[in-house]
Amino acid sequence: MTTAPQIPPSIFPSAEADARRGNTPTAVPQTEHPAYRLAFQDDEFLLRADLRPVRFQLELLKTELLLAEAGIDSTFVFYGSARIPSPAEAPALLAAATTPEQQAVAQRLADKARYYDVARDLARLVSSDCKDGERCFTVCSGGGPSIMEAANRGAWEEGAPSLGLNIVLPHEQVPNPYVTPGLSVQFHYFALRKMHFLMRAKAVAVFPGGFGTFDELFELLTLVQTGKVAPLPILLYGRDFWSRVVNFEALAEEGVIAPDDLKLFHFVETAEAGWAIVKAHYGL
Repeated sequence: MTTAPQIPPSIFPSAEADARRGNTPTAVPQTEHPAYRLAFQDDEFLLRADLRPVRFQLELLKTELLLAEAGIDSTFVFYGSARIPSPAEAPALLAAATTPEQQAVAQRLADKARYYDVARDLARLVSSDCKDGERCFTVCSGGGPSIMEAANRGAWEEGAPSLGLNIVLPHEQVPNPYVTPGLSVQFHYFALRKMHFLMRAKAVAVFPGGFGTFDELFELLTLVQTGKVAPLPILLYGRDFWSRVVNFEALAEEGVIAPDDLKLFHFVETAEAGWAIVKAHYGL
């Protein structure tokens, strides 16, 4: 039997091959100068301010390829504070508070500890309740602690993969242990991270949170309001919290949003109620 001739995929050497070849040049003044480095191996070059557009492309493309190759085409995104303790952590948080002001804040955070379990339960439902055993949604969080950890933990407990889209911050932020290692991504640019939160999103659960959570929520509401993305279930967990910190009705009364804009989101309290809204939206 004659073996069919093998036609090479390209007549050019691969970048990987040239990178290996270029890493061990003969040591002469010319090869030791930074100018001689291959452009894509030159960190000083890639980190220049003028290369920001290229870094934008790289941060967008690396995660896009990673998720595409993992077969992830729909996600259930979880937003929420990194400061809300789990029920197990709440007693220590209360004990560490010494002044009346600290105690008041600690008590408010401890009162929100139940949302850790709600996020965990919702992630479990998302990861297990699909037709014919198929995974309809992949849980996606910011990869950090608190509500983010709860989301990844719920998926992990169901044996499902989950995403963690982390961000470089001035203080160290280690991914929580429940993120699937091969789906744990780190970003430099908040803008690119937020794009990846929504590029595959089919539903979003927003738990009580601070500036970061507000940023993510209101950008999403703006995108839906302006027709930049299709309507999708947006679940706001904790009516008491959201009604206290944002007067949505007043925005409509002042005329700066339309009354129908109040229908872009749903107030919910339980994992089951949130999941029911998502299933009804998609006819699952």
